[in-house]
Amino acid sequence: MTPAPIGGECCPEFAALNRRSVLRGALALGGATFMVGSATVSASASSPTPASAVLVVLSLRGGADGLSLVVPYGDPGYYSARPTIAVPQDQLLAGTTDGFFGLHPKLSPLSTLWSTGRLAAIQATGLTVANRSHFSAMEEVEEANPGSGARIGWLNRLVGAGSDGSPLQGVGILSGAPPSELAGPVPLMTVSSLDDASIAGDDQWDTDPAGKRRRSLHTLWDHDRSAMGVAVRSTLQATADITPAVQATDNSASYGGSHLGQALSAAARIIRGNVGTQVITVDQGDWDMHVDLGDLDNGLMRGNAEDLGTSLAAFFGDLGDQADKVTLVTISEFGRRVLENGNRGLDHGWGNVMFVAGAGVKGGAYYVNQQQGWKPLSEDLESDLHVTTDYRNVLAEIVSARFGSPVSTVFPGLTPQTLGFMG
Repeated sequence: MTPAPIGGECCPEFAALNRRSVLRGALALGGATFMVGSATVSASASSPTPASAVLVVLSLRGGADGLSLVVPYGDPGYYSARPTIAVPQDQLLAGTTDGFFGLHPKLSPLSTLWSTGRLAAIQATGLTVANRSHFSAMEEVEEANPGSGARIGWLNRLVGAGSDGSPLQGVGILSGAPPSELAGPVPLMTVSSLDDASIAGDDQWDTDPAGKRRRSLHTLWDHDRSAMGVAVRSTLQATADITPAVQATDNSASYGGSHLGQALSAAARIIRGNVGTQVITVDQGDWDMHVDLGDLDNGLMRGNAEDLGTSLAAFFGDLGDQADKVTLVTISEFGRRVLENGNRGLDHGWGNVMFVAGAGVKGGAYYVNQQQGWKPLSEDLESDLHVTTDYRNVLAEIVSARFGSPVSTVFPGLTPQTLGFMG
C-alpha cells in the first residue's frame, strides 16, 4: 500500500523539508560533484572492491510513532492516553511472555523474520536531549556528533574508516537531496533509481562498439586536473562499475508498488550486483501524523505500517545468497507524544523504537535499557516516551559487530553501552 502523500495532515516544517533540504544537500556534499540525469556522484578515482558486510539505513521521515509500531500493552498509561487510536491488545503480534510488548498487526509480513530470530526491536531510543524540529533533529541524528560544526555524517565516517575511494561504497537511493548521514569528505553517490545511474547517450543508439559517447568524454576530461575533471572521471568510473547492479534481475513487483518498495528493490539489486557497496540509505515517509493517525480500520498508521512490513519482507526475500552479509536498521528523527491530540493524531515527541534486522541480529526479542528500565507512560498533555538508550549506542553496536570499525571514529565522544541485540 502506498503511503499518503504529504498534505495538510502534517506540520508546515515537514511539508517544506524537501525544499530546504536542497540547500542542505548542496552545501553538505562539498567538493566536486557531477550530475548525470538525476544521479549525483562525488569525485573518486578507483574501482570498488567487494563488500564483506552491508548496512542498510531506513529513515522513517517525519517522526514515526514507536508506541504504535511496538506497543507497550503492559503499561496502562498507553491505553488511558490514547482512547481512540490505541492498538487493542488482542490484535497485537509477537506478544512477550511477560505481557508487555507487541507488534502492530499490519507488520504481519515480518512475522517470519521475527520468529526465525532475524528481527529485533529496541524501544525508548533517541537523542539524549529532545529536539522537536524535523529539520534540526534530522541533521543532529544523521551527523551523530553532538556539538560539532564539521557537518560530516556518521555513514561518511564509517565508510571513511576503510575507504577505497569508490563512490559506490555508500549509495543513497532517494528522490530528494543527499541526506546528512552521507555528507562529508569521502566521495559517495546518490541516485533516484538505477535507471538514472548512466551516462546520457550511452545507450543502444551509440552503435560504436567502443562506446563513442564514453570515449569522447574520456578524451575531453581524462587530463583535466580541475574539480570538474575529477568529478567527470569519477562519474564515468561509477556508472561503469555499477553495471552489474543495473543488470541484476528486477523483482520490484513483489514489493507492493510503494516508493519504499521501489527503493528497497533497487537496494537489493545493488547488493546482489556485488559492486562493493557497504552502506545504503533509503527513506519512507510520511510519518508526521498530527491528524488521523487512526486505528486498525482507518487512518494513516495502518497504511504506513503495512508498507513497512511488506517492503522489508520482500527485501530480505530478494537478497538471495547475499542475505548473510546484510543488516538493516530503522531510524526516525523523533517519536510522538504519548497523549493523542484532538485530531486523532499525535504531536512531536521524543523517544522512539528502532528495528534491526538481518545478519548478526539476535532477534525475536524486544530490548530496553536494563539499567534504567522502562519509564512508565503518563497521559499528561506534555508527556513523552522517555529516552533510555542513546540511539548512537544502537548504531554503534551494529558498526562494531558487522564492520569492526572503531566506534570512537564513527561516533566521536560516545561512551558505548551494549544492549546485546547483536551476536
